[in-house]
Amino acid sequence: MRAEVGAVANTPVRVPKMAELVAAQLRRKIVRGELAEGEALPAETALMAEFAVSRPTLREAFRVLESESLISVRRGARGGARVQTPEGTVAARYAGVVLEYRGTTLKDVYDARTVIEAPCAGLLAGRRTDEDLARLRAAVAEAERLMDDPSAFIRAHMEFHALVVELAGNETLSVLNGMVRHIIDQANWSHVDLDAGSPENVRANRRGFRAHGALVELVAARRAEAAEELWRLHLQEAEDYLLRSRSMTTVLDLLG
Repeated sequence: MRAEVGAVANTPVRVPKMAELVAAQLRRKIVRGELAEGEALPAETALMAEFAVSRPTLREAFRVLESESLISVRRGARGGARVQTPEGTVAARYAGVVLEYRGTTLKDVYDARTVIEAPCAGLLAGRRTDEDLARLRAAVAEAERLMDDPSAFIRAHMEFHALVVELAGNETLSVLNGMVRHIIDQANWSHVDLDAGSPENVRANRRGFRAHGALVELVAARRAEAAEELWRLHLQEAEDYLLRSRSMTTVLDLLG
């Protein structure tokens, strides 16, 4: 025990750089809404005085926030830094890079989608409102209208999946789903390019459409367990169909 304590005591503690501390304070203001979307940050001279830092240190802090897509910086006489709302697309792109580097298979990603989406279907059925139900019915009607247009239909299909997660009401699952959906959507578009309008594609689209309609009825009846099981089966069928193409088996094949 003493040896462990000694090892911890001898471990050097990294002291954050001043630019990181400034970036952290500005980041906190952005996520708390003290600095609104599109709002210009105060002039550099004002921020330098507020934080008691030099111009190079402040600009280093700006680069940190810019890399996180929390601000956009325009150079020149009329330039300056403006606030950007945090978006899941930044995390999604980075997650894609990490998964590419690790050689992650598309099956692995699809399995993760099932882990996220299926319980969301159950959550939605258990807590849905009349407004939620109206939005789901409208989404199904829109997909039916687009059935003969493969590109438009697959877009409506993907948006329905995102809507199920959104309406489930869990923000953490919604962010995680956005990271996975970035890759799934790319795979869906690749399939549209490969077999749009083929008999197999038409059958898969109609089968998926029926599953969407059936889910809405289970949600309307508040049958949470049945909704989750139906959605799990639908996601597995979609995975089997989309992975039949052997040309892409990893995230790197898809995004690289």
